[in-house]
Amino acid sequence: MITARHLLSVLAALLVAASLAAPPAAAAAHARAKAKTAAPAPVPAAADTTAPTVGIDTQATHAIIVEAETGTVLLDKGADERMPPASMAKMMTVYTVFTMLKDGKAKLTDELPVSEEAWRTGGSKMFVPLGGKVSIDDLLHGAIVQSGNDACVVLAQGLAGSVEAFVDLMNQKAKEIGLKDSHFANVDGLPDPDEWVTARDLSILALRTIKDFPQYYKIYSQLDFTFNNIKQGNRNPLLYRNMGADGLKTGHTEEAGFSLTASIVRGGRRIIMVLGGLPSMKARAEESERLADWAFREFNDYRLFAAGDTIDDAQVWLGNDARVPLTVSKDLVLTLSRKQRKDMQVALQYDSPIPAPVQKGASVGKIVVAAPDMPPQEVSLVAAAGVARMDAIGRIATLAGYLVWGNRH
Repeated sequence: MITARHLLSVLAALLVAASLAAPPAAAAAHARAKAKTAAPAPVPAAADTTAPTVGIDTQATHAIIVEAETGTVLLDKGADERMPPASMAKMMTVYTVFTMLKDGKAKLTDELPVSEEAWRTGGSKMFVPLGGKVSIDDLLHGAIVQSGNDACVVLAQGLAGSVEAFVDLMNQKAKEIGLKDSHFANVDGLPDPDEWVTARDLSILALRTIKDFPQYYKIYSQLDFTFNNIKQGNRNPLLYRNMGADGLKTGHTEEAGFSLTASIVRGGRRIIMVLGGLPSMKARAEESERLADWAFREFNDYRLFAAGDTIDDAQVWLGNDARVPLTVSKDLVLTLSRKQRKDMQVALQYDSPIPAPVQKGASVGKIVVAAPDMPPQEVSLVAAAGVARMDAIGRIATLAGYLVWGNRH
């Protein structure tokens, strides 16, 4: 004989079994998409994006402009085509020396001997003394500010034993930091058929220099340097134009034309610009300023969501809390043109209700940002708090209530 008590026991067992499953079909996984708007505000940022060239060309044969904080490409003209680096190769030489300093393999006060080979090196000079010794600190200033080819040779020989050994270190380091199609054959950028770079690689090298070595990067903005009673000015023309430039290097050979890798900061935004193949010093200076003005005028950084901000509250199935706040783990910032910002759409996509337990920081969906002339950008949507699963009695009561009245918790 089946008693009422037995029936209740069977019902309870069934309810517990059911409660271990996913949310009921009527309440479960339906995609949730909400249009969101965000107030524009320049901020340090997070997301990598790309954007095509918008309404401008340049007489440079190779060019790239990159928004430093977001990685957005504002201008791309032959940025992946090989070109001679000229003196911009010194950026890789200097980066390698900076790495040695950071790793404790050398100190700024170390003095390196000047060989006859270094003393005789042609092109731009620091004028190191034959047979003398020069500190790494002075040599870096000589290589960066004065663009001294002789300083680069002294650094290479003193730190690696030979120029050839140092160049091997340069090429190894170039691969490590993501230069995909660059090869160095010397330390000073003098013409060599076995040496080439791309504008994109130089922009990566510039960004890595700024981010990896802020304590040394300031040398790039120094206007002049005096060594051996010889004062020389920085070759970077943008440093003298009151336009926010704080580095990096110029270059010129007959083959390469006039070139420049520049960093420019305005209103908290930094752009990296690489130009190659310009016909004159004047064209290099004027074209750089024109393109910089365009980049800052036509584009801006927009904060869509900040890390930790509550973006939405999602329902939780069988959790101790009925809802869980959703957020992003890092600032979501995009660089957009004015037209792109006007037509931008932001949607939240996640299944609701979210089954308990919910771990804080767990990905529960995504944010999708769409704008004209830009591939959709996706960022993970995460739980801003943890929600524990109900105990067995709570699950039974909740499921029973749902089955009887259609309620859910």
